[in-house]
Amino acid sequence: MTAPTTRNVSEHEARQVAEAARERGWRKPSFAKELFLGRFRLDLIHPHPAPAAEDVRRGEAFLAALRTFCETQIDGARIEREGQIPDETVRGLKELGALGMKIDTKYGGLGLTQVYYNRALALVGSVSPATGALLSAHQSIGVPQPLKLFGTQEQKDTFLPRCARTDISAFLLTEPDVGSDPARLATSAVPDGDDYVLDGVKLWTTNGVVADLLVVMARVPASEGHKGGITAFVVEADAPGITVEHRNAFMGLRGLENGVTRFHRVRVPAARRIGPEGAGLKIALTTLNTGRLSLPAMCVGSGKWCLKIAREWSAAREQWGRPIAEHEAVGGKISFIAATTFALEAVVELASQMADENRNDIRIEAALAKLYGSEMGCLMADELVQIRGGRGFETAASLAARGERAVPAEQMLRDMRINRIFEGSTEIMHLLIAREAVDAHLSVAGDLIDPRASLADKGRAAAKAGGFYARWLPTLVTGPGQLPRTYQEFGPLAGHLRYVERAARKLARATFYAMSRWQGRMETKQGFLGRIVDIGAELFAMSAACVRAEHLRATGDHGRAARQLADAFCRQSRIRVDELFGRLWTNTDDLDRKVVAGVLGGGYTWLEEGILDPSDDGPWIADATPGPSATDSVHRPIR
Repeated sequence: MTAPTTRNVSEHEARQVAEAARERGWRKPSFAKELFLGRFRLDLIHPHPAPAAEDVRRGEAFLAALRTFCETQIDGARIEREGQIPDETVRGLKELGALGMKIDTKYGGLGLTQVYYNRALALVGSVSPATGALLSAHQSIGVPQPLKLFGTQEQKDTFLPRCARTDISAFLLTEPDVGSDPARLATSAVPDGDDYVLDGVKLWTTNGVVADLLVVMARVPASEGHKGGITAFVVEADAPGITVEHRNAFMGLRGLENGVTRFHRVRVPAARRIGPEGAGLKIALTTLNTGRLSLPAMCVGSGKWCLKIAREWSAAREQWGRPIAEHEAVGGKISFIAATTFALEAVVELASQMADENRNDIRIEAALAKLYGSEMGCLMADELVQIRGGRGFETAASLAARGERAVPAEQMLRDMRINRIFEGSTEIMHLLIAREAVDAHLSVAGDLIDPRASLADKGRAAAKAGGFYARWLPTLVTGPGQLPRTYQEFGPLAGHLRYVERAARKLARATFYAMSRWQGRMETKQGFLGRIVDIGAELFAMSAACVRAEHLRATGDHGRAARQLADAFCRQSRIRVDELFGRLWTNTDDLDRKVVAGVLGGGYTWLEEGILDPSDDGPWIADATPGPSATDSVHRPIR
């Protein structure tokens, strides 16, 4: 029995699958969830949480060793030139213990906290983003994290020591015709005695070319004794029937070992199943609750590098008798990079420490960090290229060849671009976060906005919703943000926190109005929902920046400078927030839909005249019909 190449599913079925994978309960408080409900719970993030002394000692010791390794053993220019991380570099990372940064010491790992793991990724990523991606894919979404959360003791004892020192892992979910819509997942896992038999094709398998172990998501057909559904498995990468058919090449991250992997009648023991049948997507999403923090952590490293280059270059380069940094047009870009790097580091450090303490539910905070970090990271890299001018567009190798400093600014821009797509594109993150942000409304409205609900169900839902909104709406009228002396302990930053409190209530009122206006059609208003989420991201970043600045001031560590950076960031952010609020109701969404209909209907093909398309005439989506591979495997484990 094999799965079809693709699965045709309805919009309703696709939403049901996604909804079933959500973590529905909120057993712990969430700062971001409260923020979207108009409640500014500063007490959940202030005073800034701090790591334990032993965690700091162990983390700093590893960072020192890692810094020496990065300086002496990682050649970013060579990786870019050859399109591959040298085997000796990977072996060195294994010997250093970098594969086991997040794995408990009892399994041979380093047992680092999320804070220090992210700092390590920022350090490695600043030298070689491809190497940072290898380590992140292995530990953030590869075998270690899902086993830590959902694995049996036998699975942990078997695989975690391997992952800590010798074995690289990969996570395989995406397929040629399946991206963020898992309801279409076609790879099958058919029960056969004490095994499952896997058939299918997986695309964009980061680390898949060199992996020793795989986390594979496959669909188990429902049958007697089998619940079925999308299920997670640990699979040996060299198992018979597995072929890495192609190593993909990209505009950036040229050392990334990313490929296409085919499964043909691959037998996997039932003991290698992670969790119960049908729990695969929930396992994946729960893993990403903290796993997503690795990506913005590397964006922090990129921002720090952009700031260093902008500072050094802008002081050395003169135009019209002055260093270009003193010209306002360039100075504004430098200020943006500095302030945004400070805020982004504040977001990642805060969310990471909250993850370590495990007192709060950070699923929204981590998603906001990923969304905000990837977007702002790209902007900072783009601004650096602009500051560098023609030299920003020139490759580092070309600069060196003609006698100038080899600054890989254009490479940084190319490497950063994937972050807006990795681990959930910006568009998908908007929808994911928006779903969580309006969860309270959907929970109380429920059948009231469901077109399939009966009149009796709608009546009961109306009564329930009426009670909730009667209690909630009055809280959105006034708040501490309207009192001039609130948050005075933050000194000159107090006004920004008052703004956040007022804006949070305004955001909640806008969300309620939209729910009332569009009801069940709210989920189709993706432009509106995206702006709601972007406002929330800015408010979260402002809060984190102020809390971190106050923490640094209290500890006597760059307090004055931190307050200045936080102030600059908040003033820049408030301008963006005010613009987003205006665009909630004044936008071109309706007209855009008409234009899109015209484009798809062929009404504007005349606009495409006068060009030639250099693309070939191959299929838009490669055939992924299950069956034996017709190519030699390019799998190459590193020993």
